[in-house]
Amino acid sequence: MNTTTRHEVLVMGAGYAGLGTVIQLAARTRKRGNLRVTLVNPYDTFTERLRLHMTATGQETAKPNIPELLDGTGAEFVRGWVTAVDTEAKTVRIDDDRLLRYDTLVYGLGSIADTASVPGVDDHAYTLNSPQDAALLADRLTRLDGGTVVIGGSGLTGIEAAAEIAERHPELQVVLLGRGEPGASMHPKAKAHLDAALARLGVRVRSGVEVVKVLPDCVELADGSSIPAAAVLWTSGTRVSPLAAAAGLTVDERGRVVTDSALRSVSHPDVYAVGDAAAIRQGYGVMHGTCQGGMPTGVHAALSILRVLAGKEPKPFRFGYYHTPVSLGRNDAVVQFTRPDDSPRRIVLTGKRAAKYKETVTAAPWPTFARMKKMPAAGALWPHGGRYTRIRSAK
Repeated sequence: MNTTTRHEVLVMGAGYAGLGTVIQLAARTRKRGNLRVTLVNPYDTFTERLRLHMTATGQETAKPNIPELLDGTGAEFVRGWVTAVDTEAKTVRIDDDRLLRYDTLVYGLGSIADTASVPGVDDHAYTLNSPQDAALLADRLTRLDGGTVVIGGSGLTGIEAAAEIAERHPELQVVLLGRGEPGASMHPKAKAHLDAALARLGVRVRSGVEVVKVLPDCVELADGSSIPAAAVLWTSGTRVSPLAAAAGLTVDERGRVVTDSALRSVSHPDVYAVGDAAAIRQGYGVMHGTCQGGMPTGVHAALSILRVLAGKEPKPFRFGYYHTPVSLGRNDAVVQFTRPDDSPRRIVLTGKRAAKYKETVTAAPWPTFARMKKMPAAGALWPHGGRYTRIRSAK
């Protein structure tokens, strides 16, 4: 890199992946004057997505401040919504019409619940897309004297939300709807514990059903029946921002940026994609969005950028899954340990030990970011239930 010019790295999105990129870059280059890192995000507080089901039931959670975390790193924080990306001019427009220039762009805008595929969801259902959305549901639940809360989607987010709502609001009937059975991909021991916990909490599970429409007071199913609903929480499927496709980046059928092995856009190598917004192919297939994989992608993108700027070839990203921790209320959980391809192993934690494990994992990212400020190599370690596993991408 030419030491007489300053290279501008712009990171969009301050989720687990985006923050991982920013802190790793800033910590490794803070003493250089030839690289500037800028982070743009709509909020100045970090969204702990793993705790949004708690926010949805009125529980107080931490609100980590992003500018405070970046203090001393040399990275600049810009608050704003990204409204357009111009890959020809190498600029990003935010909602106050400011233009932010970049030499290297890191696209980490994440994903949100897919509220567009089923009629009525966008108008009548709640989501856990943000703390603000979760707080709206919490307010609604506190104003209900009884009735049914329908949760559309039997994936991990739906399971955790169903358990949390049932535990905190025993006066409400919670119905969990999905095409598949909750925990279907787990080892039988883990699934048995999950099923028993939902039954203990009074959650009514209906599998093999499809919601075709959400109305103000009910949900309609594909078989012609309907379920009355005082509130609907939608957790079925995700979608990403259309900004990548609009900018001309090569995207997959879901709109995620298609990357090469170093996490660069296959159509625009000056753009890196991380976290849920990226279609990252590994030997076992395309990664699915979790914070477990998000932060390592951010760290690897930072390392790739630095290698390219030093005139070296970036190394391929390699990631294997380790576990699937699922909260079942505040004092119960199930942890399914997995093979790198996310298939279940026989090792399972349940009950209070699993709940403690899940809490440790949930709390781990923010302290890890703080350590990365002081020791950039800490970004090569990812916390797994009280211990650290080295991320191969950092080798």
